[in-house]
Amino acid sequence: MSEVSFKVNGSPVSAEVEGRTLLSTYLREDLGLTGTHIGCDTSQCGACVVHVDGRDVKSCTMFVAEVADTEVTTIEGMATPDGSLSALQQAFQDHHGLQCGYCTPGMIMSAAGLLKENPKPNEAEIRHYLEGNICRCTGYHNIIKAVLAASGQDVPETIKA
Repeated sequence: MSEVSFKVNGSPVSAEVEGRTLLSTYLREDLGLTGTHIGCDTSQCGACVVHVDGRDVKSCTMFVAEVADTEVTTIEGMATPDGSLSALQQAFQDHHGLQCGYCTPGMIMSAAGLLKENPKPNEAEIRHYLEGNICRCTGYHNIIKAVLAASGQDVPETIKA
């Protein structure tokens, strides 16, 4: 067991954890932040993406001990201070980028990382950046529309799936 301190969505956390405790498991089971989904547990699907010090990470590939002295942001931390949806979350809702919703938290967290790096990505850049996130419902075209809308760009009527 080791003592680890870090921040989650701006709040300090101190934990005594086993060295093999995954960040995704700790967020869900110990902190009750169930928006971070565990889809494959093998780093393939992207449903567990969170930000660690502002960079996208698949939380099923990180141990809690690795986030010592960092800032972790989950999908719950994406909302505005008054609790309303962020512009990106609202765009996913407005453009039907949700489908079943299982991939949505990871997609939004990854898309937020993209928009931080590239505030006005084109369709090809969005598709490339989101390659590590899988949507089983094939909602990709609406996800692309949502990211374009969140970036303040015109959303074409037709985007190929």
